[in-house]
Amino acid sequence: MNLKGERVASDMIKEISSILLTEIKDEDLKNVTITYATVTNDLSFAKVYFTTLDDYKKEKVIKDMNNASSFFRSELAKRLNIRHIPEIKFIYDESIEYGKKIEDIIEKINGED
Repeated sequence: MNLKGERVASDMIKEISSILLTEIKDEDLKNVTITYATVTNDLSFAKVYFTTLDDYKKEKVIKDMNNASSFFRSELAKRLNIRHIPEIKFIYDESIEYGKKIEDIIEKINGED
């Protein structure tokens, strides 16, 4: 990712987080946290990674976030000063869950000593 792509990704994280806090009516999406974003060099496509506190609703939240991607794009068009807003694909960020599992394993191993 080039410098402009990194700036756009950073701006997208900030603005999508703000949209989630202020604009979204769906209660399931209120617990979503944007963790990371990548944008292609030509700024045509973005992957936006997120987590949710409601683990049991993960599949619904993934579906809802992707269904709302055109809404997010239209809101970003109002907020970001770029000519073309990238297509957005929302992806559930497994890294936090993975880190928690590793932490639990380490605690279990240390507890056996």
